Amino acid sequence: MVNVFQKKILMVAVYAAEIMMKNGAEIYRVEDTVTRICNAGRIYNVEVFATPTGIFVSMDSGDEEDQPLTYIKRIHSTGSDLSKISKVNSFSREFSTTDLSVESGMKILEKIDNEEAYPFFVRTLGAAMTCGFFALIFSGTMIDACMAMISGIICYSLADVLRRADVNAFIRSFCCCGLAAFIALSGAFSIPDASYEPVIIGTLMLFVPGAAITNAIRDFLSGDMLSGTARLMEAILTAVGLACGAGVVLKIWAMVGGVAI
Repeated sequence: MVNVFQKKILMVAVYAAEIMMKNGAEIYRVEDTVTRICNAGRIYNVEVFATPTGIFVSMDSGDEEDQPLTYIKRIHSTGSDLSKISKVNSFSREFSTTDLSVESGMKILEKIDNEEAYPFFVRTLGAAMTCGFFALIFSGTMIDACMAMISGIICYSLADVLRRADVNAFIRSFCCCGLAAFIALSGAFSIPDASYEPVIIGTLMLFVPGAAITNAIRDFLSGDMLSGTARLMEAILTAVGLACGAGVVLKIWAMVGGVAI
C-alpha cells in the first residue's frame, strides 16, 4: 500500500511538473522529471501522462492487491521561462542523487515558482532593444528603431498588465499589436522620414510565439501528438491575434484618411 512518505514524494513530483508545464517545457521532459523524482522516493511503479492543460500521475507500491493512487493537476496558464525549467531540471537531479528531504524539496520548488527571473525594468529594456534591432533588420532607419523601442516598452508593459489580469493569449496579442500599429502610424504621421512598417514588424516580433512552435515540433518528434497539436494550435491562434490586431488598426487608419496603407 502507498504510504504517507510516497504521497509526499508524489506531491513534490507533480509540483515540479506543474512549474515546468506553466513555463513552456516539453512534454517528454516533464514526464521524465516526474518519473525521476518518484524513483528517487522508491516509487518504481509510476505512470505519467502530461498535456499542456493537465498532468496525470498514477502509482502503486507494486503489490498485487494494492490499490493505485492517482493524482491529477490542472494547468490553467502557460508562459515561457527557460530559467525556471532549467532550475527544476537541476532540482530533480539533486533530489535524485542526494539525501534532500521532501520538505526542503518543496521549499526549493516554491522559491523557483514564485521568483521573477529579472526585474520589470530589465525585461522592459530587453523588449525595447529587441524591437529596435528587429526594426533595423527589416530595413528601418535609426528613427524607426527609436520608435520601435518606444513601442516595445509601451506594448510590453500592456502585455504584462493583461497577463496579470489573466487575459487570454489571443486578446493580449490582439491588443498589444493593435497598440503597436497605432504607435507606428502616429509616429510616421508626425515625424518626417519615419516609416511605420519596420516599427510594426519590430514590435510584433516581440510577441511571435517562437518557443511554442519549437516545443510543438519537438513534441511531434518525440511522439506526443496530442500535446504537439494543442501547442501548434495555440501558436497559430496567437499569430492570428497578432495579425488581426495590427490589421484592424491599419484598416481603420486608412478609412479615416491617415497615412496611405
